[in-house]
Amino acid sequence: MAGRSGILFALVARGQVVLAEHSSVTGNVNVVAVRILEKLPQEDTRVSYTQERHMFHVMVADGITYMAVAEEAFGRRIPFAFLDDIKTRFTATYGAGAKEAVAYEYNTEFSRVLAERAAFFSDPSADTISRVKGELQEVKHIMIENIEKVLERGERLDLLVDKTEGLQQVSLAFRREARRLKHTLWWQNIRLWLMVCAGSMVLIYFVVALGCGFRFQKC
Repeated sequence: MAGRSGILFALVARGQVVLAEHSSVTGNVNVVAVRILEKLPQEDTRVSYTQERHMFHVMVADGITYMAVAEEAFGRRIPFAFLDDIKTRFTATYGAGAKEAVAYEYNTEFSRVLAERAAFFSDPSADTISRVKGELQEVKHIMIENIEKVLERGERLDLLVDKTEGLQQVSLAFRREARRLKHTLWWQNIRLWLMVCAGSMVLIYFVVALGCGFRFQKC
């Protein structure tokens, strides 16, 4: 694999079943790739393996493995950007059908896609494109985070509204109770006034009766 740079080899597999592959070099790279497939976990992951001066970059997503081989000096950002791109194209083209596909079923069609995208991402300008995509993705995450914060603030506002409505209900209940108490006190005052008037009239009667007799016969 000496003398080449960029994406040298790529494949798409389901478990150990290779569905499509592309290689721009000779050697045993596909043999090493198959050995790596045998050791990969089933869950979604992103990992890189080194072998001499080369790195095998692997992404497992939804049961499908995407692999790219490049020189170690090529870094990891572009190979994983390539894998993300391949995943998007493969999923859009084959979808759930990949779960039942046999070995190399998509090789005729998708190996050309692997070759074209490998050439694209091996171009030096791809590093700039990848960086721009990364920055856009970061902005997307920031926007989502900001939206989540706004939503959380909205929940707090809703909670505040609920508390305000609760206070309004308490205030209405207090006013109703105050009116009821005022009405009760008013009737108590009326009864007390009537009792005082009646008592005064009885007292006046007894005072007058002492001088005039109970039938007022002396007056």
